[in-house]
Amino acid sequence: MTRRLLRGRAAGALALAAALAAATAPPAGAAARPSVPKIKVVNGETQPVFSRADAVTQTVDIETEADSDRDGVRDRVRLRIMRPKETDRGLRVPTILEPSPYWAGVHDDVPMHPVDIGGAQARSGAAVQRNLAEVFPGYYDNYFLPRGYAVANLDSIGTGGSTGCPTSGDRAEQAGVKAAVDWLNGRARGWAPDGAPVQATWSTGSVGMIGQSYNGTLPNMAAAAGVTGLKAIVPIAAISSWYDYYRANGGVVAPGGYQGEDLDVLAKVVLTRQNPEVCAKVIDELTAAQDRETGDYGKVWAERDYVRDARKVKAAVMVVHGLNDWNVKVKNSVQWWNALKEAGVPRKLWLHQGDHATPFRWRLEEWLRQTHHWFDRWLYGIRNGITAEPRVDIERAPGRWETARDWPVPGTRTVPLSLNAGADGQPGVLSTRPRPGAPQSMVDAGRTRTAEQLLVGEDRADPNRLVYLTPELEEAVRVNGIPRMSVRASFDDGAAASDERSPYLTALLVDYGTDTRPTGARVDTGERVCYGEGVPGDDGCTTRQALRTETAPFKIVTRGWLDVRNRHSPSRTEPIAPGREYTFRWDLEPTDYVFEPGHRIGVVVLSTDHDFTLRYPAGTRLTVRPGSSRLLFPVAPGGSLEGLG
Repeated sequence: MTRRLLRGRAAGALALAAALAAATAPPAGAAARPSVPKIKVVNGETQPVFSRADAVTQTVDIETEADSDRDGVRDRVRLRIMRPKETDRGLRVPTILEPSPYWAGVHDDVPMHPVDIGGAQARSGAAVQRNLAEVFPGYYDNYFLPRGYAVANLDSIGTGGSTGCPTSGDRAEQAGVKAAVDWLNGRARGWAPDGAPVQATWSTGSVGMIGQSYNGTLPNMAAAAGVTGLKAIVPIAAISSWYDYYRANGGVVAPGGYQGEDLDVLAKVVLTRQNPEVCAKVIDELTAAQDRETGDYGKVWAERDYVRDARKVKAAVMVVHGLNDWNVKVKNSVQWWNALKEAGVPRKLWLHQGDHATPFRWRLEEWLRQTHHWFDRWLYGIRNGITAEPRVDIERAPGRWETARDWPVPGTRTVPLSLNAGADGQPGVLSTRPRPGAPQSMVDAGRTRTAEQLLVGEDRADPNRLVYLTPELEEAVRVNGIPRMSVRASFDDGAAASDERSPYLTALLVDYGTDTRPTGARVDTGERVCYGEGVPGDDGCTTRQALRTETAPFKIVTRGWLDVRNRHSPSRTEPIAPGREYTFRWDLEPTDYVFEPGHRIGVVVLSTDHDFTLRYPAGTRLTVRPGSSRLLFPVAPGGSLEGLG
């Protein structure tokens, strides 16, 4: 063993000793106490030696640095805490925190924005409220508290017991979640419900955050603030830039299943604080600023872009996302992953075959092992080998996982596939060799026909779409990364008069070939699995799930959108001259997918994407020049497209 390794092991032992000492040290100024409880570590893991049933609970209102409701008083956020009873006898512990705007429920009756231009607003169902006594749902209290962690839930600003106004991801909302970390480190003021000042004398100051969707976005916000004490986060299906949630390349694009939602709609949905009327002006200003006319990236979006602040991140980040998630699209995690890589932040990545979901219930044991080791490593300083494991876990098929040291997998190369004309024009041919041909046209009808409807009958011409297909593949081909489109085309109508015709370009990457594939949805298997200590009303168990599959003749692998008026920049709208050819370039959503032998890779070009883009009246005529248009296809090692020439 070299001296360097000896020094490294000694340093690791010292770090663990320091963490354990912090966990059992008396608060500053307190007299030493005999028999201070200690955490127990075996084989690099904290052990369940504390009682969930006897846990101490407390509620704290914490002062933030923001005044989002403009009442002249700083906003306060409400934190509900559960911690081992031994923390009242000198044990100091780190905290695993889930911030959320949803703890008090939501208003499902908020009107959506119209997406059929000139149409009526759609509405959701009735309002839904949650019982505020249900403050520790999920598994964190059952699993982590017995292992020596406090667990906590935070109401983000404008929701539940907090003050302020919900602002859908801006710096005021960031300040709210940051304040919880500050209070746990003695840097912010907090009060008990009776108004008495309270401090986190039981806290080591080390904080981890975890959550899905908005609950995972708030940890991203806190990490991007560079707050000291936030040591690790696990953002699941989380937003890293709100522009890429509600917009794409200059286009107004909905999160899947929520056509017409936007920043202001979401703010109204989660506005559950007392006296919500004080937020009317704030939300009206949000409506005006979000700009559903041009879809341009501007100040309102820059304030909600955390990718730009990746170099401020001090926390280790375990990114988790479903490859079939069309609510928070995969780009939000992949661009965050890439920015963290560039910044040298410790990180892990899980890509699974679910949709907008957490893999906890279909890969429970491994999920608990890795997240447990992640928090033990970064919150307790335990050298358990988690950082020496492969960085990436990828679910290739339901229940079949692989690991990799990076993503895209090393050795991935970009192969240009040309969009060539077919023998009879349409369908066209995807080929590694460009072949010039006569221009091909389609007329937009996406307001009345969905993308799935336009994919049917790929071998025949359809006036409302353009299709380009490879021959049947001789071997499996894996795409992993970000496919990109470069299309030479003209618009005869529309972009010059966008109030009349669609200015959108949509590309779909499609797997054509009948097969049984995961849909992203889940089904219960009926198998009960227990993961932690149960208490009355919460048995510490769950029902294991499996991913739902269906047999179908095709699958949309990924898709991407461009407002052609933003062909040079998402920040700038420029007119399009009817009939003039331009080169349009845009990214599709990142993906990791295997096209099986005997299947065909397809690219389908549309204008309106019914379930995602604004829907203008039909009639935009798009003309594509074959041979000059192409798909840039990121191919993983092991598959070849050489036979597609």
